[in-house]
Amino acid sequence: MRQSRMPASASAPSFRRERALIRAGVWPVAGMDEAGRGPLAGPVAAAAVILDPARLPRGLGDSKALSAAAREVAFEAIMARALAIGIGFAPAEEIDRINIRQATFAAMRRALAGLSLRPLHALVDGSDAPPGLACAVETIVKGDSSCLSIAAASIVAKVTRDRLMRRHDRAWPQYGFASHMGYGAPAHLAAIREHGACPLHRLSFAPLRTKV
Repeated sequence: MRQSRMPASASAPSFRRERALIRAGVWPVAGMDEAGRGPLAGPVAAAAVILDPARLPRGLGDSKALSAAAREVAFEAIMARALAIGIGFAPAEEIDRINIRQATFAAMRRALAGLSLRPLHALVDGSDAPPGLACAVETIVKGDSSCLSIAAASIVAKVTRDRLMRRHDRAWPQYGFASHMGYGAPAHLAAIREHGACPLHRLSFAPLRTKV
């Protein structure tokens, strides 16, 4: 496993790292990222994306820096143009059982296994590489803002998880999941105080762990 420390940049993420790997004979290359490590409710989601070098989607950036509307537009472009996309989840129960770090790794392994193409190399956002991936792994600090494949995975993971939380909102409307996606917003904390936890809540996370 290798680690790259790329400087933060205000420019859009690029496909330079992927093209360098292609020139070295390393292909396919998957970008990987996660969404939802911090919320009090819902799963952690991970995505793996293999972009088509001849049909790169435009308008991609770090999912956290894009508006919800811009993420939706970018998501549709990725889905239309990518060569392969894999998505994996780890639910609240698994997060409570094995901790959020290990659950995130599990979701990433599931995302990579879900690709219809087997990558030779994975570019992972951050500095913490999931063990047990069936290919070489390279971590890139701030990769979601510098590496196009990771930015694509960041958007896919975020949009997929947000859509799931909006569906969950219909089952548990008292918590307001559609507005805060399970994060610790004041309205969410107030709902937990009033209604207690539901099956989506992570009982190992404060303040919920003080109530079980």
